[in-house]
Amino acid sequence: MTEQNELIKRRLEELEEIKKLGINPYPHRYDVSTTSAEIIKNFKDPESEEEKEKQKEATVSVAGRIVAIRKMGKATFCHIKDESGRIQLYIKKDDVGDTAYSILKLLDIGDIIGVKGFVFRTKTGEVSIHTNEFQLLTKTLYPLPVVKEEITESGEKIIHDAFADVELRYRQRYIDLIVNDHVKETFINRSKIIRTIKSTLENYNFFEVETPTLQTIYGGANARPFATHHNALDLKLYLRISNELFLKRLIVGGFNRVFEFVKDFRNEGIDRTHNPEFTQVEWYQAYGDYNDSMNLFEEVVEKACLAVHGKTNIKYQGTELDFKRPWKRLKMTDAILKKTGLDVITTSKDDLIKFMKENEIEFDPKMSHSKGLVVAALFEETCEEDLVQPTFIIDHPIDTTPLCKPLREYSLTQLEEMKNDPEQVIFVERFEPYINKWEMGNSYTELNDPVLQRKLLEEQVERGRGGEEETHPMDEDFIRAIEVGMPPTTGVGLGVDRLVMLLTNSVNIRDVILFPLMKPTS
Repeated sequence: MTEQNELIKRRLEELEEIKKLGINPYPHRYDVSTTSAEIIKNFKDPESEEEKEKQKEATVSVAGRIVAIRKMGKATFCHIKDESGRIQLYIKKDDVGDTAYSILKLLDIGDIIGVKGFVFRTKTGEVSIHTNEFQLLTKTLYPLPVVKEEITESGEKIIHDAFADVELRYRQRYIDLIVNDHVKETFINRSKIIRTIKSTLENYNFFEVETPTLQTIYGGANARPFATHHNALDLKLYLRISNELFLKRLIVGGFNRVFEFVKDFRNEGIDRTHNPEFTQVEWYQAYGDYNDSMNLFEEVVEKACLAVHGKTNIKYQGTELDFKRPWKRLKMTDAILKKTGLDVITTSKDDLIKFMKENEIEFDPKMSHSKGLVVAALFEETCEEDLVQPTFIIDHPIDTTPLCKPLREYSLTQLEEMKNDPEQVIFVERFEPYINKWEMGNSYTELNDPVLQRKLLEEQVERGRGGEEETHPMDEDFIRAIEVGMPPTTGVGLGVDRLVMLLTNSVNIRDVILFPLMKPTS
């Protein structure tokens, strides 16, 4: 820290010297005509002296941050980095003048300059700018890490003194983006993925909407919310855990296909694939079911993969993944049977719990009142680890969600009988897509029976009173919307951050969030 303070002190002294020379170290603007990447891409070696002279007359204007500088008396070589890449500058005292050249000794790595000159190739073969004029645009005070690149004889790039402290990179993302090129590429690809998802949905006539972040009743998922308070209204509010119930209200209102990219907030743990603030896209389609959603989901993801990689077969941390459609579809009961040998439909709840205890399978005793929740827990603890290639796990117990339709194979009489038998599990038309052992989203054939919807939400409230931490609250206005009449509908939630992780080979969700939540350092 002492060394850093000395560097800052020296830069402050340089700043004062620059001002004494009558130079404004922070001018208002600078005209930029091109980028470093365009210069390098478009440069052609002259074939004659005439062409060479014409190139000298063709002036380019670029601006960027100094990332390397080598001063040699009356000439200076340096590299600047702009949004597209980096390029070498050749600055000669005779060309820019004594006053301008004297400023060079007061510049440091990290300072931002603008230059004008003509493009040429040096004797070492590097496309560079022969600078006729340069201007200091920003004098920096905080020193950047000096990251050095070495190109081996085989063409391999080796990075020395990288800005590699993971926690510091997340806290100081602005420095991370400056010195680590791969980080910027990750977020360029993130934007590409989001654009692709949007365009795919819009091609199917989905309409983009916006719904509230602050809600008086949180809903649409079983999760713990963040609570806040509105002073003027003296009103307790919650940050959105899902936008599902509002998008369904829009289906009721006559928007037959809607989607929204949202920030959701869940007051839960943080780990490699979970962040309290995360991005989802949800879409809802009237007159469709979960089969339609499966088809669209795999298309959306396949096209996102193609947009980033140009192919569907990629590697994630050494694991081969293939996003090519169609994906495998597997019933939850069949997955459990294949893994454990248990037929959960015919096996009693007590025997399922006994099996889990005997095999030391983690299980929350608060769930033991419901066979459906036991089945769901058995699946999560035994089967998820095998779901590496893209797979839809379909037909979940009704106990896991109050917002989904039972399987269409059940008759109304059969449903009534099953409700009164605690050993019977009602399954619903729900799927969860899994890739690389991760749950990537959620989808239903949406429940639009207002009587059953009210009953299921009331049961959720009772379960909450019984001690379950993550249950769905009652929302009377949502019930009213369903009573007004919602057509047959299917809906999907897709975790954008996890998808970006997979498609950018990122190991932590914080790697794909520009400014992840961090605990204060003091």
